[in-house]
Amino acid sequence: MSDTLRPRAALRTAVVWEVLQDALERRVKATGRPALDVLDTGGGSGNFAVPVARLGHRVTVVDPSPDALFALERRAAEADVADRVRGIQGDAHGLFDVAERGGYDVVLCHGVLEYVDDPAEGVRNTVAALRPEGVLSLLAAGLGGAVLSRALAGHFKEARQALDDPNGRWGTGDPVPHRFTADQLSGLVEGAGLRVGAVHGVRVFADLVPGGLVDTEPGALDALLKLEAAAAEIAAFHSVATQLHVLGEAPGAEGA
Repeated sequence: MSDTLRPRAALRTAVVWEVLQDALERRVKATGRPALDVLDTGGGSGNFAVPVARLGHRVTVVDPSPDALFALERRAAEADVADRVRGIQGDAHGLFDVAERGGYDVVLCHGVLEYVDDPAEGVRNTVAALRPEGVLSLLAAGLGGAVLSRALAGHFKEARQALDDPNGRWGTGDPVPHRFTADQLSGLVEGAGLRVGAVHGVRVFADLVPGGLVDTEPGALDALLKLEAAAAEIAAFHSVATQLHVLGEAPGAEGA
């Protein structure tokens, strides 16, 4: 696990970070350029943008929240990467009002697709921002994880509602407009012209384990991180993951 991510937060980010870091390294080798141009749509306060910048890459963060962008600026300055991180206010729908079409080696679309009106259009926009042979890192809410969590909390009618609803919502009070299966996300990526390089389940166990156990039991955090990493690539666990991560690669890009 990279020391650029805080240990407790690693439960939510470790799997994605390892996949993303590997993809960045492969793009560096393929392009022969040590510094890549990375676009982070909905990048917020820089949970991924700042660690990516610390690897030496140039990162443009597009986010609709001024508060998040202010936090990003502060965080980048504290990490001494302010010269490699640029924050711009905007959203996925009007992405090319603020970002360059076809101008990025890697695009991150994390926690965005759930909230756009048309997920297919959202994916097409992010793909259009890629250079030839670029890579898309797509992270979105998983349907199975929501159904499981509602059921384990005793909300069986809501669990069934999420299972039956075309958008994976458990009711009118559900704050997440869209949830996805691994097949649905893969279909969106392929429909936008990329091939699926890898699919990972994220937070398969982390959201189900009591926080007190992880924080107080010696070695529990490290063991849980290793368990998450081991389960992430197994298709059977994708159906119960809180989030799903799909790595999309343009034709001709180095394989996963």
